[in-house]
Amino acid sequence: MRGAARAAGGRTGQLWPRPPAPGPGPPPLLLLLAVLLGGAGAQYSSDLCSWKGSGLTHEAHRKEVEQVYLRCSAGTVEWMYPTGALIVNLRPNTFLPSRHLTLCIKPLRGSSGANIYLEKTGELKLLVRDGDLGPGQAPCFSFEQGGLFVEATPQQDISRRTTGFQYELTSRHAGPDLHTLSVVRGSIQDVTHEPAQQESAIHLNVSRLYRQKSRVFQPAPEGEGGGWRGRVSTLLECGVRPGRGEFLFTGHMHFGEAWLGCAPRFKDFQRMYRDAEERGLNPCEIGTE
Repeated sequence: MRGAARAAGGRTGQLWPRPPAPGPGPPPLLLLLAVLLGGAGAQYSSDLCSWKGSGLTHEAHRKEVEQVYLRCSAGTVEWMYPTGALIVNLRPNTFLPSRHLTLCIKPLRGSSGANIYLEKTGELKLLVRDGDLGPGQAPCFSFEQGGLFVEATPQQDISRRTTGFQYELTSRHAGPDLHTLSVVRGSIQDVTHEPAQQESAIHLNVSRLYRQKSRVFQPAPEGEGGGWRGRVSTLLECGVRPGRGEFLFTGHMHFGEAWLGCAPRFKDFQRMYRDAEERGLNPCEIGTE
């Protein structure tokens, strides 16, 4: 079989994954990429969206591969005391072809003890290296490119190790889901920059709430002039800073956080909206006063 080789002296049918191309750091351990006869077990999450398990179920002298099956478009995988490896099989309940789906993963804070790979036909591509939680560690890729292979790294002490990540499936074909969008009118109260994450947090005073998801914006405390307060995130490279005037902020939810889409000044939006309205080109109605 292309991308795999028979394990010398092992059981019939054992397949070894092809290691990734040479690069920085040592290549991954050779682990089985199929359910071994009498070996790895299949683990189903209790809610079919998230899974939490332990490597302590393995015998100390065996490096097994466990199969995990999930059927939701978003959830979490947490693997305590990682040993051996996991194959995470996503089987979302969707009618969209896999070529129209994008899968993103984001390591949980403090995640350690394993590397995360993209795997297809026995070939591995490193997505997240063990302990690397720096900027940009939320890789996305086409769902049809392969599945997730999580391999424990050699550790003298696994007692404090937990590998975890969130996953999220989105549709590239249909565009952003309207139910995930937030649309508000307001001003920038403050901006805090997080260079380590290459992100900026924009703190907003909201005067008009058109649509929101997951109660990102909460009513302002009494005595603060009414309206709503909340925050959205954006990339540090955007260079957002506090300024005068009102804006129309649009954004979407990504791993439970609101991310900025665009933010024209509200007076500019009013002008564009009225121009489109006169031409009969505006696809929706929104209060512009």
